[in-house]
Amino acid sequence: MSQAIPRPRDGADAARPPSWRTEWRERLAELDLVPDLGADIGSRTWWRGLVTLTLLCGSAIATFPGIRPLATSGAPALDAADFNEARAQMIVPLALGADTGRHMAATDAVRPLAQAPERPMIELTATLGNGDSFARLLERSGVGRGEAQALAEQVSTAVPLADIAPGTRIDLILGRRAARTMPRPVEALAMRARFDLRIEMERVDDRLVMRRIPIAVDATPLRIRGKVGAGLYRSARAAGAPPQAIQSWLRVIGKQMPISQIRASDEYDIVLDYRRAETGEIETGKLLYAGLIRGGKPKLSMLEWTKGGRAQWFEASGVGEQRGGMVRPSGGRISSGYGMRRHPILGYKRMHAGVDFAGGYGAPIHAATDGTVTVAGRTGGFGNYVKLSHGGGLGTGYGHMSRIAVRRGQHVRRGQVIGYIGSTGLATGPHLHFEVYRNGHAVNPMGVSFVTRAQLEGKDLAAFRARIRELTALEPGAALAPVAAKQPEGPKLGSLADVAAKRRGDGI
Repeated sequence: MSQAIPRPRDGADAARPPSWRTEWRERLAELDLVPDLGADIGSRTWWRGLVTLTLLCGSAIATFPGIRPLATSGAPALDAADFNEARAQMIVPLALGADTGRHMAATDAVRPLAQAPERPMIELTATLGNGDSFARLLERSGVGRGEAQALAEQVSTAVPLADIAPGTRIDLILGRRAARTMPRPVEALAMRARFDLRIEMERVDDRLVMRRIPIAVDATPLRIRGKVGAGLYRSARAAGAPPQAIQSWLRVIGKQMPISQIRASDEYDIVLDYRRAETGEIETGKLLYAGLIRGGKPKLSMLEWTKGGRAQWFEASGVGEQRGGMVRPSGGRISSGYGMRRHPILGYKRMHAGVDFAGGYGAPIHAATDGTVTVAGRTGGFGNYVKLSHGGGLGTGYGHMSRIAVRRGQHVRRGQVIGYIGSTGLATGPHLHFEVYRNGHAVNPMGVSFVTRAQLEGKDLAAFRARIRELTALEPGAALAPVAAKQPEGPKLGSLADVAAKRRGDGI
């Protein structure tokens, strides 16, 4: 394949002048049509740029198409029905066009009111808050202080004011006042004072008459029983158990066995405190019984019972919750340990059967764990001394107190103040002598870690088991049966709306 090789231009071609197109192309390339107008002001280049800018702006203005609004159709007129409906919903005066849409100016016949007329009656609802009092609530609602106190005393004859639960709604009707500077009198009052009691008050012959209306309440505990299946929580919720009850059941059962050991074939047994009023309200209380059934037989039966002033959960055998570990009886440092030592007062070596806690005079002394006071008084070299029995042969002693805060036979709880540090007895300064006893013999308090379990016996155990039989004999869902309505005896004042309507008709 051959390729043509360009020949070098000879001398005649090199001497030929460029064409006019080439010359104009080169001149236009060198021409600056948009120079910087901020530099060389007044020069030929600057004036050329100003002319160019003027021509461009003029061309843009000459060719601008302009702005014209788009034509749209008007709003459709309302038909008669829509117009009447829109007019009925207007909450404005007639003078401002409520009926016709036209605003009317006031004429000479219009005279301004010296003061706005008062409403002859005010209906309102007040809610009792946390930490609030019944009298303060009435005062905030516009009732005078004297009448509010009198109403509170009158209501307290039917129900203690402290028993009125926060969140209780109180319906009031306030009447016409004699003067603008005086509070309005209470014409009627109605409230649900208690779950089983309603109170209604109405002014009759210038005095408020109170009416107690009892409400029938069914207090049958609610028993919920079902199979665990794929999920205990989902199954119990489907059976109607409240979330709080399921959580309480899990906490109680979880203290006796790991929750992970509950099988899908097991059955849960829940009994709740449950009350239902004839008016339809429902009040669900705390968990009363927690049971687990395996293979048709009860595996766990737990019932809450009060022993020694303390409520705790007991097994069906009467054995209570397990509680272990001791708290420090004093926050001070240990100044003397357990063992042989030279007595600081007697001057010879002898066994120191406890530990001493240093502390300031009058510092509190706490019970190491739950127990019963067996000794509380002056005891030899211990001075003011308290001894506690914790059951199972275990006990603790507290010596050299300045003052004792418990009495013999009293049940104390873990951490409760039982006395105060002092220096009574054989002591050189204020401190606490603390001892631990096992079967009557002193042991080293620093090496003891014990567990206590409450045990029901005798009449307590019999009553406890009878209560379990009573709860487990309930039919699941029996508490949901209809409640027989109970009509209160005597004439009823009627609802607050009826009272208000009657008083409007009387012109009050």
